[in-house]
Amino acid sequence: MSNLFHAFLYAPILNLLVFLYNIVPGHDLGVAIILLTIIIKLVLLPLSKQSIKSQKSLQDLQPKIDAIKAQYANNKEEMGRAMMNLYKENKVNPFSSCLPLLIQLPFFFAVFRVFRNGINENTLGFVYPFIEKPQAVSNMFLGLVDLSKPSVVLAILAGLAQFWQAKMMITKKAETKAEGAKDENIMAAMNKQMLYFMPALTIFIGVTLPGGLSLYWFTITVLTILHQVYIFRKDNIGKSDVISGEVAK
Repeated sequence: MSNLFHAFLYAPILNLLVFLYNIVPGHDLGVAIILLTIIIKLVLLPLSKQSIKSQKSLQDLQPKIDAIKAQYANNKEEMGRAMMNLYKENKVNPFSSCLPLLIQLPFFFAVFRVFRNGINENTLGFVYPFIEKPQAVSNMFLGLVDLSKPSVVLAILAGLAQFWQAKMMITKKAETKAEGAKDENIMAAMNKQMLYFMPALTIFIGVTLPGGLSLYWFTITVLTILHQVYIFRKDNIGKSDVISGEVAK
């Protein structure tokens, strides 16, 4: 398994990064990482599109989901059956939004290993013969940030971008007052807490990892935000409170 990971993910990503580093004016590693991220995002674009639409469809069904939960609060079996019928009638797969994330994880781990190992004499041995090996590699981004070391600024930017991306997907929703709806209100509170927890976790982890990885995470999250806005507007499925990122209170 390790050999397959190296052959089909680590080595291609390393070689693509070296190639981009060679052709980028000024040999800026940060610019090469941004271009690498764009390419990875384009490869995953079809899955990303399906994930965004699935998340939005689930948001649109949320009022009906809450109604079912309130109606069958004391009958979990009937609740599950009604939920499955709702998903089937609306052709929504509640798990489809998770698939792209799971597929993206191996790419993330490969990028992590590339940045952790760096581009040096040891790793340049994995460069394909048809790609020129640079004599020396500068880890600086715009001459300001050393991407081989943790960067607090890039970690914070990655966390803020993740917060905004998640915030866009949350539509405004009044607190459920119906009898038996306590679980729904608790779930809404938990979702709101996760909205802040995950970006905070990203920052916490980001300040311990190479800045190149934080730059990658920030870039791919910004691309996801732009993709969400495009899909919402193109398919006319976005509401004003979603585009503006208004959070349920």
